[in-house]
Amino acid sequence: MIIDILTLFPEMFKGPFEESIIKKAVNRKLIKINIINIRDFSKDKHKKVDDYPYGGGAGMLLKPEPVFDAVDAITSKIKDLSKTRIILMTPQGNLLNQKKVKEISKYEHLIIICGHYEGFDERIRFLVDEEISIGDYITTGGELPAMVLTDAVVRLIPGVIGGENSLNEESFENGLLEYPQYTRPEVYRNLKVPDVLLSGNHEEIKKWRHKESLKRTLIRRPDMLEKLRLSEDDKKYIKKLAIENKLNASD
Repeated sequence: MIIDILTLFPEMFKGPFEESIIKKAVNRKLIKINIINIRDFSKDKHKKVDDYPYGGGAGMLLKPEPVFDAVDAITSKIKDLSKTRIILMTPQGNLLNQKKVKEISKYEHLIIICGHYEGFDERIRFLVDEEISIGDYITTGGELPAMVLTDAVVRLIPGVIGGENSLNEESFENGLLEYPQYTRPEVYRNLKVPDVLLSGNHEEIKKWRHKESLKRTLIRRPDMLEKLRLSEDDKKYIKKLAIENKLNASD
């Protein structure tokens, strides 16, 4: 996968993209990340890329010309744009979740546009295939959200993460939060690893993990349960948990 990120602050990406899993994926040539400075496409002698909004208002807006020219410079070299997704990071976009991350990871090429200043010229929206938000809050620009999106997508690319099963068992993959996990020592500060995990009975461990996922989801994210098709046994277990913990559980 190729990921082109258009930004006013390319230096911000050095740390996060030069460490851990992303660095390994780049070194193994599983992905290629290009950080593109929008200012390089400004026709202003001072490389200005912002201006005051028509009609007045606070702050400055990102101008359309350098963004359009930057995207054109990338797409003009692509023969088949059907495998490319152009994304604008904005608080007004579709909320990012694991389902959306999976969908985006299927593309071979991503172009991610980071907004900044008070906002951007509305015409920039006509450039993109999709607008994405990482949450109902405001960051100073689209750089941090672009990093979040990139990290979430890259780890789903085949070969980036070692075990496919580990991905399938993570939170949100099956609609539930992940079950608790433990490692050595068996007892630490009087906190003991659950006996079932020491039993060697893989069927009982599987059942325990599923129930713990249900329990954790009910307590922390009950909204997620409303979207799932639960078995009758799961429904009974959730009702039992709800009563014990004095929580609400839908039928």
